[in-house]
Amino acid sequence: MGRVAELAGVSVRTLHHYDEIELVRPSARTGAGYRAYAATDVERLREVLAYRRLGFGLREIAELVDDPSADAVAHLHRQRGLLLERRARTDTMVAAIDRELAARAKGVRVTPEEQLGMLGARLYDAIGGAYTATRRTDPRIAAQIWDALGEARTVLNVGAGTGSYEPVDREVTAVEPSAVMRAQRPPGSAPCVAAAAESLPFADRSFDVAMAVSTVHHWSDPPAGLREMRRVARRVVVLTFDTDEPGWPDRFWLTRDYLPEFTGVLAGFPSLAGMADAIGGRAEPVPVPWDCADGLFEAYWRRPEAYLEDRVRRAMSVWTRVGPEAEGRAVRSLGDDLASGRWAERNADLAGLDAADLGLRLLLA
Repeated sequence: MGRVAELAGVSVRTLHHYDEIELVRPSARTGAGYRAYAATDVERLREVLAYRRLGFGLREIAELVDDPSADAVAHLHRQRGLLLERRARTDTMVAAIDRELAARAKGVRVTPEEQLGMLGARLYDAIGGAYTATRRTDPRIAAQIWDALGEARTVLNVGAGTGSYEPVDREVTAVEPSAVMRAQRPPGSAPCVAAAAESLPFADRSFDVAMAVSTVHHWSDPPAGLREMRRVARRVVVLTFDTDEPGWPDRFWLTRDYLPEFTGVLAGFPSLAGMADAIGGRAEPVPVPWDCADGLFEAYWRRPEAYLEDRVRRAMSVWTRVGPEAEGRAVRSLGDDLASGRWAERNADLAGLDAADLGLRLLLA
């Protein structure tokens, strides 16, 4: 036991406690009668310590390692996904600190609320609490996604969030790394696994189809996540965004006239062609209805007053990522143009449209 404690970087007392609570029990004995760890005991100890260092409580860990459906490989995939989530959280915090440093260097006053918000643990943890207010399934977009699922019976929803667009007539398994989002999934929704897209804890070809809706731009490594979807499912359906078209920021008046920082948000986003290549797929446009029920970033293209509402913006990750200074300027400018009639003059051609192509694309493979 002393040698195992030394190798694992824990105390003998810790190992005694794990033995007492039957979390990790040495199953072998030395010739002198001392407790010893077999290879399977060491493997279990490794799993326990990995989850412990990821912040799980002992009771949660016991449930995880005693799960009969999860082998050592599944635990490694899950732990890798959780570590990727932690890395994404760290990257988000670094970016938030950089924005605050830049604001302070310019003499911009940063409120206590903004300071706490900018240092939120994770992007979806920062914005996720607002999702249920405005983010829901739009039936027209859903019809296009569900039609793409075809005859699939088993569906994996990656980056599932609160469960929008999950078909109710299929066997769905959800994957969502954010605890805030998982907590908002409605009663009776599909079972949800805490994992990242880049490291899905499932065997090859476990599902008929893997779907992902408006989430790829939040992944730390989109091509890797898409390849993982292709690995675990026979087909792939992904709702994402097209930045290949020249002048793409000008498709939407909000990014063209008020929020040029949007191009920076997607600066590192892979090309649509590259994402299609990652899964061997093709893309088709997804028009946004003028009265879109899902409050995604482009939803209010014919209802500009909505962007003046804080509750609407809080459910859109773009505003958190561009920072409070850019958000404040864009909202003030839009408000002025709506009041003066300038916005209506510039965008008179939108009045008669029932739907608009604003860059949403469905990748199918």
